[in-house]
Amino acid sequence: MPLSTVHFAFAAFLALLAAVSPTHAQGIGPFKDDLFSYGKVLESGDNGDYRVIDYDKMRDIHQRDQEPELRVRGKYVSLGVKRVQANETLDLGGRRLDVGRAGRADGAAFTVIFVHGRGGDRRLGMHDYRFGGNFNRVKNLVAANGGVYYAPTIRSFDDAGVADVAGLIAYAQQRSPGRPVVLTCASMGSFICWGIARDPKAVSALQGMVIMGGPTDGSYTSSVAYKAKLPIYFSHGSLDEVYPYQVQVDFYRSLKGKGYPARFVLFNTGSHGTPIRMTDWREVLNWIGVR
Repeated sequence: MPLSTVHFAFAAFLALLAAVSPTHAQGIGPFKDDLFSYGKVLESGDNGDYRVIDYDKMRDIHQRDQEPELRVRGKYVSLGVKRVQANETLDLGGRRLDVGRAGRADGAAFTVIFVHGRGGDRRLGMHDYRFGGNFNRVKNLVAANGGVYYAPTIRSFDDAGVADVAGLIAYAQQRSPGRPVVLTCASMGSFICWGIARDPKAVSALQGMVIMGGPTDGSYTSSVAYKAKLPIYFSHGSLDEVYPYQVQVDFYRSLKGKGYPARFVLFNTGSHGTPIRMTDWREVLNWIGVR
C-alpha cells in the first residue's frame, strides 16, 4: 500500500529529529553550526555575557548570498523542514491571527515566537533564503528538537498587537501545557515584547525574550517581567541608524548592574538588519534554557 503524504511528512520529521536531536541535558543540538556560529570575538565582558563580534558585509552578505540580501547559497538551508510547516489563521478567543508554523502544533517541547518589524508579515519569519538562511536554521532547530515555531503577522505595534501576541502565547500553552515559550522581537516589533512584559499571564508562560535591533523600554523595571527576572538576550549592529546601539548597551548595562539575567551581542559594523541575519539561534535557545 503506497505511503500517504502524511506518512511522508512524519517520516521526514523523524529523520530531522534523529539527525540533530540532543539528550535533554545537552540542550538544543547542533545544526549547520560551522556556517551560523559567531565569528571572532573582538571584545568580551561580564564573563562573556557582553561580546562584540566581528562582522564583515562583504563576507557575511556578498560571499554568503547567491543574490545579495535576496537568496542565500544552498548550503545554508535544509528544506526538509517545509514538510512540517504550514500557514494558518488562528482563532484566539475571537481574535484572528495569521501565522506561519514549523514543527508540531500539539505537545511541543517548547515554543519560539518571532515578531517582525514594520512592513513585515508572517512571510518574513518563514523565509528560507533571505537573511542568510537564518530563519531556515531556527525552523530546523526548533522542529528537530520537538518544538514549534510561530511567525505571526503583526497588524499594529500597539496594544492591539500586544493582545494578538498574548493570545498566541496562551494558544501555545493550551496546545503544549506547561512547556516554555521564547518570545523574540525584531526592530519595531520590540514594542510588542515590551508590552507583553506587562502581562502577568503571558510572562508566566515565558522562558525568555530576545530583542534584535530594537528600541529600549525606559519603564521596564516596573514590569512584571522585570520582577520575575525574565532572561533577555539582546543582539544589535554597531552601525544601526534606526535604533542606535549605545542606547541599548546602556540599557543592558543598567540591567546587569542590578544582577539581572541578560546577554548582549554587538555585531561590529553591522546595520539595522544584521541581528536577524547573524544571531546564533542555537546559542540563544540554549542560553535561555528551553530544554
